[in-house]
Amino acid sequence: MTEIFVGTSGWSYPCGEGTWQGHFYPRGTRHELEYYTRFFTAVEVNGSFYRPPPAAYAMRWAEQTPLGFLFTVKLWQKFTHPAMYRQATGGDGAISAADVDVFRRGLEPLATCGKLGALLAQFPPSFRADAFGKDTLSAVCDTFREYHLAVELRHRSWSDDPATARLLRDSGAAWVMLDEPKFATSVAADLPLTAPHAYFRLHGRNAADWWRGDNETRYKYLYTASEIEELAGGVRAVSAQAERVFVMFNNHWQGWAPRNAVEMQRQLGLPFTELPLAGQFKLEE
Repeated sequence: MTEIFVGTSGWSYPCGEGTWQGHFYPRGTRHELEYYTRFFTAVEVNGSFYRPPPAAYAMRWAEQTPLGFLFTVKLWQKFTHPAMYRQATGGDGAISAADVDVFRRGLEPLATCGKLGALLAQFPPSFRADAFGKDTLSAVCDTFREYHLAVELRHRSWSDDPATARLLRDSGAAWVMLDEPKFATSVAADLPLTAPHAYFRLHGRNAADWWRGDNETRYKYLYTASEIEELAGGVRAVSAQAERVFVMFNNHWQGWAPRNAVEMQRQLGLPFTELPLAGQFKLEE
């Protein structure tokens, strides 16, 4: 039977206008991850994009979560966004064996206890299926082949090239299925299943702020009930072929991601716990 894990991209949004405090977390909540696990069976670690997670942090996450709870971990930006890494740190963007080792060490506690669900490699919208892009993608897939890798490719050139699906299949990597605003350069809406595991990332459809918004307002989008029903249909179709499916909501503005994630659980017929404040955010039909 296919396992389906529904959760959100990140669990800690403590400040800013888009905070989850007072929206998803009751104000004053101290142990946010423990509270989160009352509602969901998986979560995506996004902090690992900015720096490799210390093994002690990963061990603490494993200890704070129940048996069967899974983490998906976003790959360090140095592997997927070298220009962003150089701009943010001033460091050299060249990858070394030491970089791979330090990232693997951070994953080890989760992998050892069976709580590492997948490794997410998200590439920027500017990342194209040219010679450099194909070499980079092949290197990432080969380097992290030991994990259940999920690859987020956002430029149309990847879905226009049949070789992309072959490369991912040969590597055992899942092609991340996206829901986000669509533009002329966007990857195709319908992507093939390339691995026994499947990965959905649902970013919202806030086209107006997608390019001009910041890290909060870009994701200010609450899916309607009918949109969740539509998305659930896609998840069901993929679930008929995959062994394990992850569905992660990234529309994180003011706790909208967990509200939509609960509704997705309901639509898929999965066990769910109603959010205490859900009545304040009734989904539109």
